[in-house]
Amino acid sequence: MSRGEAPPDPPPLRTPVLDSHTHLDIVGGDPAAALARAAAVGVTRVIQVGCDVPSSVWAADLAAVHPSVSATVALHPNEAPDVSDLDASLREIEALAARPEVRGIGETGLDYFRTGPDGVKAQEYSFRAHIQLAKQYDKALVIHDRDAHSDIFRVLESEGAPDRVVFHCYSGDAEMARRCASLGYVMSFAGTVTFKNAQNLRDAVAVAPRELLLVETDAPYLTPMPYRGRPNAPYLIPLTLRAIAEYRGEDVDELAATMMATGDRIFGPAG
Repeated sequence: MSRGEAPPDPPPLRTPVLDSHTHLDIVGGDPAAALARAAAVGVTRVIQVGCDVPSSVWAADLAAVHPSVSATVALHPNEAPDVSDLDASLREIEALAARPEVRGIGETGLDYFRTGPDGVKAQEYSFRAHIQLAKQYDKALVIHDRDAHSDIFRVLESEGAPDRVVFHCYSGDAEMARRCASLGYVMSFAGTVTFKNAQNLRDAVAVAPRELLLVETDAPYLTPMPYRGRPNAPYLIPLTLRAIAEYRGEDVDELAATMMATGDRIFGPAG
């Protein structure tokens, strides 16, 4: 199999689950076909995530015509320092937040890996604005946290966190997982949890309460083992879900059912 070739379909799940974070606009191709391929292996709901104004519009529009899709809208933290008028862009995100098919505000947060010190002020300003939007419209807050754990918690505490918070592509350790659990924050694990150098993630997923766990692709990125580096898509969720169940010593069906219930609690029921 070539590096650019899509992995084969995994064996179907017996109990449906959701992909809590995906980017079908970046995956490309026909979204309806991607949704059908995912549903065929038991991934019956996806959360399509916006990263800027155009992708947020795309997410909301997709969710409006596909009952299995819910949208989130936001300016990604790496976008915030680069937009020409941050306040104007935030107003556009606010207009989208009112749409009923939009169930979350994100991905927002802080990223100190790709954005240098010059961009930190704009990132934090944008993050705070998104937190307020999530509270104003009673939507879930979907957090992007890269190399910024302590500042993420600092801003959440100072602004006052919304009722529903998800750490997308959870990247902390077991200690941070316990902190998230104490605050009722949901941790969503991507294919990175299967990577050889990610023992911190396996330690974290092992101690996180089951009712605070979600699984995601972050497609087309972060394809789980044994297909790391190949294109990711929602139909590959079963690989990561089964790995998480193994790390936790739990039944796959029970874990899937709990994650689906958590998805409904965080994002509201599908449709």
